[in-house]
Amino acid sequence: MISVSNVSMRYGAKVLFDDVSINFISGRRYGLTGPNGAGKSTFMKVLTGEIDAQKGNVVRPKKLGILRQDQFAFDAFRVIDTVIMGNKGLWSALEERDKIYEKSELTDEDGMRLGELEGIVGEEDGYTAESDAAILLQGLDIPDEIHDRKMGELQGGQKVRVLLAQALFGKPQALLLDEPTNYLDLDSIHWLQDFLINFEGTLITISHDRHFLNSVCTHIADIDYETIITYTGGYDDMVMAKTQIRSRLESQNEQREKKIAQLNEFIARFAAGTRSSQVTSRKKEVERLQTTDLARSNIARPYIRFDMMRPSGKHILEVEKLSKGYGDLEVIRDFSASVTRGEKIALMGRNGLGKTTLLKALLVGDKEIDKAMRSELHDPEFANDGGTVKWGHEAQIGYFPQDVSNVIEKGLTVADWLYQFDPKATKEDIRGILGQMLFRGEEGLKKTDALSGGEAARLIFCKLMLVKPNILIFDEPTNHLDLESINALNQAIQKYEGTVLLVTHDHDLIDEVATRIWHFDQSGVEDFKGPYEEYVSATAASAR
Repeated sequence: MISVSNVSMRYGAKVLFDDVSINFISGRRYGLTGPNGAGKSTFMKVLTGEIDAQKGNVVRPKKLGILRQDQFAFDAFRVIDTVIMGNKGLWSALEERDKIYEKSELTDEDGMRLGELEGIVGEEDGYTAESDAAILLQGLDIPDEIHDRKMGELQGGQKVRVLLAQALFGKPQALLLDEPTNYLDLDSIHWLQDFLINFEGTLITISHDRHFLNSVCTHIADIDYETIITYTGGYDDMVMAKTQIRSRLESQNEQREKKIAQLNEFIARFAAGTRSSQVTSRKKEVERLQTTDLARSNIARPYIRFDMMRPSGKHILEVEKLSKGYGDLEVIRDFSASVTRGEKIALMGRNGLGKTTLLKALLVGDKEIDKAMRSELHDPEFANDGGTVKWGHEAQIGYFPQDVSNVIEKGLTVADWLYQFDPKATKEDIRGILGQMLFRGEEGLKKTDALSGGEAARLIFCKLMLVKPNILIFDEPTNHLDLESINALNQAIQKYEGTVLLVTHDHDLIDEVATRIWHFDQSGVEDFKGPYEEYVSATAASAR
């Protein structure tokens, strides 16, 4: 169990949470939710002991599993050793044992200490540590041939998965995971869900993946209204309960205000008359009924709506035997497909199998589209190895890249950056679109150099709403978004009447948006013409 007593945190005049007391009970799995800036990561750091609360205290179990955010801290260590370091007591014992064995001669004290250390290693399952760590790594799609490499040789996404394995290693009594699904593909997310559902200790996780929270969590600890309120159930259960509670409080306040107005009218009418005792009793009643101010919610909901300037032709894309590789590595091989207007295609599969490569290949494969999109790809040398790509009549593409910061020119205000894509737009048009994506008032004058990942993503959405393309291509658009923004994006894509190509590992987004699946594996790309639910059923049937 993790116990939090009277904890408060504020930055200047901004109160994140005040005088919070909460027990995180063993056997329960808590999702820590709240809008961006509400204090989720700050509260998680208080729980881990990385920072001290300004007031109050936290009691933690002895063995904590923590998802580290510093991807470079373990660059000098082997991957397998980095995982084993998740059990600090075991790793310390192994290091000390190895140092003693390196001595040319052992003293009696060394012999006694070795006995103690071997006891610790045995108690902590140290003799199976490497095989146990390997199982975790395999589940998170880190193959055996990488286990003996140094962490510094790995890519960012691989490092995150190793650090996740580190947090899960050593049978911790509590797990504290900040955005564990970031950089994970859907198969790895499903593996992690199953692992956590069977975890017997206390779990506290921050995630912007609604399906993950609904699947894993037994409770939600929501940071809002300058406090933390615990709800039973998953994320959707919390939203419903929170809405009902808020509505009930507002309704009660409204009724009180009506009653107070009636009483004040009586007091004003008869204050100078002979009914002084009745006036006095009504004044006391007013004091009793005075409404308490409802704390304001931190939730800010963006409004996303994708329109088309004009529709495309019916046959929007024809691909014949498209191929693309890097040196000896063949990524896309003889891919062919025909896409009609209005289809919404989800590109799925393990990381590194070519989803982003296929999007780029489609964007540079047609000469006319290539002219318009080359600057947005930020990859001037990219070229296909073979095959043909032909976009249909009136095709206008809006592209959301995986790395949004690369495509936003520095040194401008967000309003000026947006204005260049439609010089005919009025200031009111620009302000309106920026306001929909939460760049309100002075935020429209914010410099593009200072944008966070989430703000940069929202600015790209502003551009797509301004130029109104009839084809939208998204490469992992949810990476930097909070839950409110992801939900708004989900609804906007569902309502969009144009064509969509979407790379994402967000289960709900795939399930609720896609009408067709392109699934990537080692053998190539499977083209399934149907929604995700039908794809899962068909895959399960073929596996039997």
